[in-house]
Amino acid sequence: MIDKKAAIREYKMSHRPMGVFQIRNTVNGRALIESSVNIPGKINRYRLQLDVGSHPNKELQADHNIYGKDGFEFETLESLEPRADANYDHRADLEALEGLWVEKAQENGEQLYNVRKLTREERLQMIASRNRGR
Repeated sequence: MIDKKAAIREYKMSHRPMGVFQIRNTVNGRALIESSVNIPGKINRYRLQLDVGSHPNKELQADHNIYGKDGFEFETLESLEPRADANYDHRADLEALEGLWVEKAQENGEQLYNVRKLTREERLQMIASRNRGR
């Protein structure tokens, strides 16, 4: 008999595959490149969002509506191994790795669904301009 609590505890302590992945439109070649601390979980979430029509990237969602799920493939581009320190936050490393893959794709002339993320300064300026308008 399997101890259910022990199995749950072991699952929570286990390493999830993290790194950079892409969703590639096999019809027109466009791709969305993203990173995650849990690639399988994020891919599952994105598949569900695309299937029900609620993915936040409107261009990707529109193409998915046209070409269907068979027109897209999901692929891990690079995995990131966890550090020995269990408390280390890998998000900054993943963000940098994602940026490198996006930059490489753009240099190769690939068309991406990625929307440029605002810098901290740009976000603060946007908030300040909104507050001035009140």
